[in-house]
Amino acid sequence: MKKPLVLIYPTCSTCKKAMKWLEEAGIDVEVRHIVADNPTAEELKTWWEKSGLPLKRFFNTSGMKYRELHLKDQLPTMGDQDQLDLLATDGMLVKRPLVVGEKILVGFKVKEWEEIFQ
Repeated sequence: MKKPLVLIYPTCSTCKKAMKWLEEAGIDVEVRHIVADNPTAEELKTWWEKSGLPLKRFFNTSGMKYRELHLKDQLPTMGDQDQLDLLATDGMLVKRPLVVGEKILVGFKVKEWEEIFQ
């Protein structure tokens, strides 16, 4: 079985908690820096479709970049492809950690992670 890919921002406190949880659970993952190696629009589209989640869940709505760009007001009027293209411009716009494996996990919620990994 292929290792799950976890996209993180190393200084993000939530990402640190998630990585600690994975380590303590003995789960081996491939790690990717979400800003240095930002996901492409194509990757994001594939993951979004596989996740079954609303596209808005992929946005880091609490991030400074999200607020600077006034995305709260803009997203409802944007098409899906435009939103995917926007997410692909800057890893800081993407909600993290993002787990890509048999299932897609957006953000770190212990209960969700336990269901997937154990």
